[in-house]
Formats: sequence, C-alpha cells, structure tokens
Amino acid sequence: MNSPNAPQNASALRIGLFGIGLDAYWPQFSGLKERLEGYLARVAQKLARPNVEVVNVGLVDNADRAREAGGELRRADVDLIFLHVTTYALSSTVLPVVQRARVPVIVLNLAPEPAIDYKTFNNMGDRTRMTGEWLAHCAACPVPEIANVFNRAGVRFHQVTGVLEDDPVCWSEVDAWVEAARVAAGMAGNRLGLMGHYYGGMLDIYSDVTLQCATFGTHVEMLEVEELVARRREVAADKIAARVTEFREIFDVQPDCGDDALAEAARTSVALDKLVADYRLGSMAYFHKGSGVKECEDAISSIILGTSMLTGRGVPVAGEYEVKNAQAMKIMDLFGAGGSFTEYYAMDFADDVVLMGHDGPGHIKIAEGKTKVRPLTVYHGKVGSGVSVEMAVRHGPVTLLAVVETGDGKLGLLCAEAESVPGPILAIGNTNSRYRFKCGAREFVNRWNSHGPAHHCAVGVGHIAQKIEKLGQLLQMPVVRVC
Repeated sequence: MNSPNAPQNASALRIGLFGIGLDAYWPQFSGLKERLEGYLARVAQKLARPNVEVVNVGLVDNADRAREAGGELRRADVDLIFLHVTTYALSSTVLPVVQRARVPVIVLNLAPEPAIDYKTFNNMGDRTRMTGEWLAHCAACPVPEIANVFNRAGVRFHQVTGVLEDDPVCWSEVDAWVEAARVAAGMAGNRLGLMGHYYGGMLDIYSDVTLQCATFGTHVEMLEVEELVARRREVAADKIAARVTEFREIFDVQPDCGDDALAEAARTSVALDKLVADYRLGSMAYFHKGSGVKECEDAISSIILGTSMLTGRGVPVAGEYEVKNAQAMKIMDLFGAGGSFTEYYAMDFADDVVLMGHDGPGHIKIAEGKTKVRPLTVYHGKVGSGVSVEMAVRHGPVTLLAVVETGDGKLGLLCAEAESVPGPILAIGNTNSRYRFKCGAREFVNRWNSHGPAHHCAVGVGHIAQKIEKLGQLLQMPVVRVC
C-alpha cells in the first residue's frame, strides 16, 4: 500500500479471476492454450497480497465451462471478479460466469508485450504459426463484444487497459480496484456503535440509519451511555494507573493537566475498550448532554483521550453523533489513510489556506508530531470540562471525504485532495490544521459547500481520491471530487 498506516479491522477479501479463450483454437494452434494459461497465472500472482484470497477458476473456453466457473465463483462468495481477456473468445463463454456470481467485474485488457515484434513475426514463414502468435496478442479484440453484452445484460463492469508486465499506470489502477473492493468488504463487515443522541438542532447531521446499512452493509448497534457508566464503575485502580502511564507514553501530556482529570479519562478509556470489545465494534459515533446525572456527565466529559486512542487503533470515533462522518472516517481508515474528525475553523486569506479541526477525538496515528493533551475548563457548546487533545494532521498530501445524504434520500461521496501545510494553528486544545488546495481556499469552499454536505468531514493522509472514486463505483454511489 502507498498509504503510511496499515488498515485496521479489514474484512477478508475474495477476488474471483478467470481468463477466456476459444476451445476451437487449441487443436489448431499448438501451445496457445498453455501460453494463455501462463498469462493468467501471472495475473493471479500480481493480484495476490496479504488478506486477499484469489479464487482462480482458470481459462474458460466454452459455454459449459462458463456455467461451471460461474457456479464456482458464486460458491466462493467472491466480492469482485477480474476477467483477464487473453485472446478472442465468444461472449457466450463470458456472460454465464459473471451472471452466476452477480458481483462487479473488472475487465483486464492486457497485452502480453508493449508491441508485437513485427519483423520477427513476419519472418516466421508459417502462416498457421503466425496466426497462433497473433492470437496470443489479440486481447483487445473481444472487449467491445464483451462490453456490448454486459451493457445489454445489465452487468456492472469496468475496464483496465494496458500491458501485463512493466506498466505501472495499469497496475496502479488494478491496485486501486483491489483496495476499493477491500474497503467495500470492510464496510460491509463493520459494526458501528451509536451511543447517546444527536446534538439538538444540527439538522445537517441527522441521518437515515437504515440507508447507511443498505448502502454500505454496515451493522449498527444502539448503545446507551449508561452501558459506559456501568463499565466505568467496574474499572479497578491498577487498570486506571496503567492507562495513565500509557497516556503519558502516547501523548504529550502538558504540565497543567491535573492528576484527577487524567485518572477520570483513564477510567473512561478502559471502560470504552470493554464496551467496544463486548459489541465487537469497528467504529462509533456518540453524543450525550450528560447534564442532570453526574455519572453520565463524568463519562462523556472524560471520553476524549479514550476515543482518540480507539481512533488511532482503527476504531474511528465521531463526536456529536455524526453517523455519516463515522462512516467517512471508517472508509478513510480502511484505506490506511487515517480519518480524523474535522470541520471548518476559519479561513486564512492571507496565506490562502483553510483552517480545519474539531474538538473531541483525533486520529493520533496521523498527527504531526506527538498529540498534546491540554486541560479545558469549558467544552464549548457542551457540558463539562476535562482533558482534550490538540494536534495537527501530518504535513503533506491529504484527502478530505464526506458521506453526503442528498435531498432525494440517497448517499454520495464528496472528496477533495489538498496539502497539510505548516504554519500557526489555534492552541485551544482541539485538533487543528492548515490545508492548501490547488483550486485555492475560496474556490474550494464554494465548490465543497455547493454539494450540500454536513459541516463535518473526515481527513486522512495521502492523495486517495482515485480509490474513493472506485469505491463509489463498486457501491453504486455517486462520487464528486471538487479539487
């Protein structure tokens, strides 16, 4: 992977693979079938990677074998199929394979070499051998036929055109498809915990949870704040002391942080870990007023360090019960990019950057340096006080992602690529970064806002818009890239 962080909690991915040919050729052209099977084996090698199972059903060369291969891929429960077009083949040998499996198909139109050696070819002196040599190079020939039939049959497919070896552009695109499929599988296998309730009046963050489940396949667990409170009561003193020690190792705890506040944060952090483990959660969104019940207020006001640690371990946590942004953060984390909770803070027209950050949890694995812990006597707009995290996202390329719920009741993905740049930030105990966009700060804000996202988004390291676009295609979600 190109991204700097290993993906967390990713579900296993199964990729189906088959090649195509025409059985009438085999007795006519000696060695052709074996040569094409060699190409297919090479594709299987290049698709292989950790946590990905490649189900290679071999070369399909007639309608009977096509039906068998389709059944094999269906029984294997593959998430995605790569069709390697090795030579001309009848579309009737292709359609039954993908119809049985019923998953998206990536058509690999790969030449075995950048070009035919025309001089050697034309000097072969045997037109039968010459035809066999040509057939070993004519992968592009049946692709229009396959595309025609797929379109008429309603089969979702995408194409990658290039060379089998030494074609980084081609194989970078293949890698992006594999990554997108892995993230789609990870989202389908994810368990999202929703604890508390929405922040009253933030109409933009209210979301149709059924739509989230239907679109991503996510399972949702509805949690009570009292479940966290109950687990806090059970945390032993030695566990609290050990977690405070861990805080001091992971964070840059500022001298003015009181021992009592750190101990409360440690108690909540240990209890959160237990809650996440009990429900096998891969992400969370939370908010609770907490006023009127001291234990609830104590739990929520001391939650930031624990949620930041969870986010850094691949269980992203969004505040303000921002369900859509918990999904965006999980997508970014599955891509290995991080995924930190953020929103507009201010615009710096003098330096042409947008300041973005948020109170509450941050993704500490993508921080520029060590994340600071600061005491706050006021949580703006929220009940309570305690310790909070202050960090900037690592300087360099970043991608912003929002899951957008549209007026017609659908979900889409909105993304932008930018640079996290050095410069002054607001030392207020929150996450805070400076982002520069190629289109300029003013134009970025206008473009982003025009698509009607909620005021939160997720930010991760690296430029991964291409992968997000492919994820949208796999999930049949519209994707808009504004910069």
